[in-house]
Amino acid sequence: MKEITKQTYLDWYKDMLFWRKFEDKLASVYIQQKVRGFLHLYNGQEAILAGALHAMDLSKDKMITAYRNHVQPIGMGEDPKKVMAELYGKATGTSKGMGGSMHIFSKEFRFYGGHGIVGGQIPLGAGLAFADKYKGNDAVTLCCFGDGAARQGSLHEAFNMAMLWKLPVIFIVENNGYAMGTSVARTANHTDIWKLGLGYEMPCGPVDAMNPIKVAEAVDEAIERARRGDGPTFLEMKTYRYRGHSMSDAQHYRTKDEVEEYKKIDPITQIREVILEKGFANEEEIASMDKEVKAKVKECEKFAEDSPYPETQQMYDMVYEQEDYPFIK
Repeated sequence: MKEITKQTYLDWYKDMLFWRKFEDKLASVYIQQKVRGFLHLYNGQEAILAGALHAMDLSKDKMITAYRNHVQPIGMGEDPKKVMAELYGKATGTSKGMGGSMHIFSKEFRFYGGHGIVGGQIPLGAGLAFADKYKGNDAVTLCCFGDGAARQGSLHEAFNMAMLWKLPVIFIVENNGYAMGTSVARTANHTDIWKLGLGYEMPCGPVDAMNPIKVAEAVDEAIERARRGDGPTFLEMKTYRYRGHSMSDAQHYRTKDEVEEYKKIDPITQIREVILEKGFANEEEIASMDKEVKAKVKECEKFAEDSPYPETQQMYDMVYEQEDYPFIK
């Protein structure tokens, strides 16, 4: 694995803080109805992305996920201004304002969505990996989904085929404990989701996903296995989300005390403490980074606010028309 250096810690802190503040801003403008529809935030889960990106080769590896998908394309290299514009439904967005919150895509940076159907991306992730194996690209796909999606039948079909064909894919369940609002303990007679991999003899295991180092180590090992041609891995990232399933979630299924308890192991706070402890930066320098992050978020907001909405014609340009369609006169 690439060495975890002073610069790694500083980058992790800045990136995770930016992702958090970026989404905090989205929550704020959502209340103002500038962002419409659903909005699912990643607050608390940032260490998964930070650690995974450290292990990936961003020149060829791919990522696909569910609808909690705003910060992943930014981590992969997409311009955050375009991501925010997409959430605003503006023409300058990553999908020209046609995808919105749940369908962020960035083909240029190998981020393949943003999928609204629960578990719908699991077989697609296996498909991306199949294409890479077929073409001999030496690339690995990270296929992420939530604990609720782990109960979908498509997971088992994808696991079976991925093992049979030794596909270069890493299946990552981001277990934040509650799916939409039902605890893991109430959805199955087992709470160790990673053990689902055992039925397919797939290498699998749990990961402390509040710590980017643990994530990086686990993902690096899985990537190496995939690149060797030894097939997939299934990792259960044990994490926690600080906000509700979506902005409309009243969160009656958990207490405020529980949330506060998990905030004590906030991945951003953990990295900040390591930076101070090891002398990588002092309080003044961290304050300067915080200020830089705030300015960057403001820049994204201004870009989205100032961007135009798509022209009506765009809606028709994106619909396929078959001139000789035989079933309608």
